[in-house]
Order: sequence, then structure tokens, then C-alpha cells
Amino acid sequence: MNTYFVEKAKMTLAGVSIRTTNEAEMGPDGGLSQLWETYFQSNVAGQIATVNPEYIYALYTDYESDASGAYTVVIGHEVAEERHLEGSQLEEGELEENEPDESELEENQFTYAAVPESKYMVFTTKKGPVFEVVAQAWGEIWAYFKESGEVRTYTGDFEIYDSRNFDPADTQVEIYIAIE
Repeated sequence: MNTYFVEKAKMTLAGVSIRTTNEAEMGPDGGLSQLWETYFQSNVAGQIATVNPEYIYALYTDYESDASGAYTVVIGHEVAEERHLEGSQLEEGELEENEPDESELEENQFTYAAVPESKYMVFTTKKGPVFEVVAQAWGEIWAYFKESGEVRTYTGDFEIYDSRNFDPADTQVEIYIAIE
């Protein structure tokens, strides 16, 4: 798996979310596949003003502890923070459940998450079926950080999917891991 380092500015994401654990996701009670279905059914990008609508983010945030604890996953898009938070500021790693305004569908609620400015180690998956290559990459990432001198911050890690050329049977994903 190819890796590189990058620094990214703070950003705000809006989307659908669940709270889960890696243990739950490895068993029959995992909720991530249902969360993806909810994302596609909710038409998040069509209901909010996104910064780059072609990029779908799967953000892992609000970590209870580390890779073994609970965390929140937000699947959605980058938004202009000031427009959606009406002047309020989200603290780093903070989540906000917002009722949709009149221009959004009444039944949908979106989670807004602040992703802090950070240094990231970026892992690029091999090409293949999306759920297979992403799961394999996370296994390699967990193994890497058990042996590495790099230290994860658990402040907000994310996957980026480019919807312009997305083929679930043959895709490549970048996974950004926040490090010290």
C-alpha cells in the first residue's frame, strides 16, 4: 500500500452518522453498510451546499479511546462551516446534530463534524471491490501503527471517495490517518 504525508486545514463535514466499534463491524451487528445505504438514500449532496460535491468523505471521529473503543462515523461532504453553523464554531472533533432548515427535507437530519487541522499519513488502497480493499487497508493500517514510530491522534481520520469515476467493483480509496 502506498503512503505519503500531508497537512490539511480544518474542515467541516455534514452527513449521516452512526456510533459503532470495530468489534461490532466485524460481526453481524455492523452498521456501516446500512449507513452507506442511508447516505445514498438521503441525497446529502443535493440538500446542502457542499464545497466539492464530487468527494464523499467517510469520517471516523469522536473516538472513545483508540481503535478498540467506540467512535462515530459520518458519511457526507465538506461544507462551508459559517453557512451551516450560523456563526457558531464547532470545537475540534465536535459533532453537532442539526435540524434541517426549511430548504432541506423535513425528515432528514444531518450531523455536522469539525475535522481539526492536522498532519496526516495517507494510505492509498489497491484497486478492487470497494468493501474488500477498504477493509484490507484498515487491517494493514492497524498493524502498521502497532509497530510504527508514528503516533495516531484519534482526532479525525477519513476516507475520500471520488464519485466522478466511482466503480464499486474496481475502485481505489485514500485513507487519511491523523498523526502527531
